[in-house]
Amino acid sequence: MRSVWLTGGLGLLLFVGLSIFLAPLEPSVLQLQFAFTPRAFGQIVHTWQAEGLARYRAHFPADFALALAYAAFGFLLAPRLAWIGPQAKRARWLLPLAAACDVIENTLHLWLTEAPRLDVFWPYPLAAGAASFKWLLILAFATWVVVARLRTGDR
Repeated sequence: MRSVWLTGGLGLLLFVGLSIFLAPLEPSVLQLQFAFTPRAFGQIVHTWQAEGLARYRAHFPADFALALAYAAFGFLLAPRLAWIGPQAKRARWLLPLAAACDVIENTLHLWLTEAPRLDVFWPYPLAAGAASFKWLLILAFATWVVVARLRTGDR
């Protein structure tokens, strides 16, 4: 159980740290994650200007570490909840899949913010789609844990 606490704690620390580091960016990073078009993406990045864009690009090493931490957390936690039924085998893959989507999104955002690329359409909806799927998978995992806990009580 120590590995679950370590990965969960590391993920939480990274998430809080990144949230604080990225808080000055307006519009928010979350809005950028859901920018499905070059125009929407470009408007946000343009609003940030050079300093904000540099801050955004600087967050990626910690964001990749965060993805690894929450992937490991979900993978390690779900089997320990196996007493709730066979769903645990499927649920253990929700956060690793979310992390894979996060890596796709991050990689595309790194490439898209390296230089203006408004002439290429496909990376924008792909990055936003990966971000959307990431958040759906994280929500599914959280819902699964809460429902499992409510159904089983204090076992």
